[in-house]
Amino acid sequence: MKRDSFYKKCYSILKQVPKGKVATYKEIAKALKSKAYRAVGNAMKTNPYSPLVPCHRVICSDGKVGGYMGSLNNRKKIELLRKEGVEIINGKIDTDNFGFKF
Repeated sequence: MKRDSFYKKCYSILKQVPKGKVATYKEIAKALKSKAYRAVGNAMKTNPYSPLVPCHRVICSDGKVGGYMGSLNNRKKIELLRKEGVEIINGKIDTDNFGFKF
């Protein structure tokens, strides 16, 4: 199935993002040579490999934390990111300091 292949590529790219860093849906899509940002989001919300594939490290391009595992309730995502040393101020992450570049 084509979708499964795309999702697996997303997960493979995401594994490169270390603890204490985040990537955006857009950056993951770019790393896949795609503009399918929403498809990356769908892959993250249905990630069956968490926490091995750390979907909590994927955020919105504007620095907002975004949803987690298909829910808009992102308390668990914020908790996981903070445990890894990511600073979140007013629901946003400074991507200049915490962003990962592929």
